[in-house]
Amino acid sequence: MRVEELEVEIGAKALPGDLALPEGARGLVVFAHGSGSTRRSPRNRMVARVLQQAGFATLLFDLLTPLEALDRVNVFDIALLGRRLLEAIGWALKRPELKALPLGCFGASTGAAAALVAAAEEPAVAAIVSRGGRPDLAGEALTRVHAPVLLIVGERDEPVLELNQAAARRLAGPHRLVIVPNATHLFEEPGALEQVAALARDWFLDHLLRTQPSGARSERTG
Repeated sequence: MRVEELEVEIGAKALPGDLALPEGARGLVVFAHGSGSTRRSPRNRMVARVLQQAGFATLLFDLLTPLEALDRVNVFDIALLGRRLLEAIGWALKRPELKALPLGCFGASTGAAAALVAAAEEPAVAAIVSRGGRPDLAGEALTRVHAPVLLIVGERDEPVLELNQAAARRLAGPHRLVIVPNATHLFEEPGALEQVAALARDWFLDHLLRTQPSGARSERTG
């Protein structure tokens, strides 16, 4: 597998990123971090490793510069984060080794809202996974997202669970809400993050590599 530290060119900015490209990659998943996190997030990197083992290329990059991240307003500026993600997707689709790969997005916290905003504008986004996300912050963009969306929430993350349930009702396309038993917001409980990674892997396998029947449902794992 080729692993490359690079710069994602977004306008006049060059945002640091990490691209992992397995041999014979069959899809690309672009990660959107949230709540002031960076591409170094250990939780997202663990999920990325599971996706790489399944044959997916992964791109983790910083949505904000270090200076921008100091301002908490930017961390919750979903329009800004969504534009950055859109531009990163456009950058990836111009690279010869990536442009032919089916594309998905994995978002955490506010990054999930950014992924949904991007998907509402970019038809190349074929599947989305949200981990402990804030899809509600995507606002009216939810009604324009037609790509299949998987919402993963911890059972004990009650306020975020309610926000996900409300957001799911507004999604225009197929979606599924999975509640991980006994898990809190960061999925720090034994085995919880492993469940998130397996769910994300299977969602991208289903919706990037083959067509599945659409529908909306909610369920608990375990």
